[in-house]
Amino acid sequence: MTTVKLGRVLVVGGYGAVGATVAGSLGDWFPGRVVVAGRDEAKALRLGGVRADVTDPDGFRRTLDGLGDVAAVVMCVEPPDAGIAHACLERGVHLVDIGATRRLLDGVGELDGLAAASGASAVLSVGVAPGLTNLLARRADEAVGGAERIDLTVLLGAGERHGADAVRWTVEHLAESAAVRPLRVELPGYGPRTAYAFPFSDQYTLPRTLGTAQVATRLCLDSRALTSTLFALRRAARRPAVRQALTAVLRRVHAGGDGFAVRADARRGDRRAAYALTGRAQSRVTGLVAAYVTRELLAGSLPAGVRHIEQLPALARLPEELAEHGVGLQRLDGPPEG
Repeated sequence: MTTVKLGRVLVVGGYGAVGATVAGSLGDWFPGRVVVAGRDEAKALRLGGVRADVTDPDGFRRTLDGLGDVAAVVMCVEPPDAGIAHACLERGVHLVDIGATRRLLDGVGELDGLAAASGASAVLSVGVAPGLTNLLARRADEAVGGAERIDLTVLLGAGERHGADAVRWTVEHLAESAAVRPLRVELPGYGPRTAYAFPFSDQYTLPRTLGTAQVATRLCLDSRALTSTLFALRRAARRPAVRQALTAVLRRVHAGGDGFAVRADARRGDRRAAYALTGRAQSRVTGLVAAYVTRELLAGSLPAGVRHIEQLPALARLPEELAEHGVGLQRLDGPPEG
């Protein structure tokens, strides 16, 4: 029989696009045990929650101490550093973090010893990309017996309405120099697409967690025209004024659908393996991934310490579990076109 750790779950950013899905799913599984939190006190209070500011670790500690019985915190917004993670883990409070910035993930990773000593678990790379991409990469890596190279491709729906922080994050990272050449790749439901280098955190995480020498991550949108335009502006986006203008435009223009697709290709010598996932509403699915991870964490099946999602065998079949939510998993034949 599965034993679920008692205590409440604090969902930080629980009134946003991702957080609302997390709070709703966990509320169905654990009635009366979910507390919504966020910087906007009025929004949080309307949902029976509390104010919590991720830029103020000391204030966050007071929030945890005031609630008194928090078993886990789900971070649906990105803090500026690892201070909030430290506040949770030093108290033995579990952490699920959807953060996607390399610097932040590395900072939380350095708290592994603290988490292990307090008996707390922290799960990183939770969402679609990173998250489901990591799990597909692990699956493809195992299929070839340990990959020498992994290519990850992400297609996002340009018609989905993302929050301001998500759009700003994408534009900020667009400005980074391309590390690899574009790749022509077949994506289920979308046909052949050209994807461009984009610094998803997987390309830095997977060499450490899987031991893969080369990992490349790329992005495209379901709108071919918008993809071409966006990456044509990569050099110009290094200027702050251009990034600001581009962020404003992307928040207003929704020239596409809300579907997404991710693909992982692994190669070892002449061995190849590829897997793909498709679904709708990337923000919703990110929230579902975080909710499922939190449920597993509360069941006590995850080890103490800080781990990325692909390092946890208990979560390996999460893609199959998401099938009831319209997420489809496929094993593909043949390498990307190149």
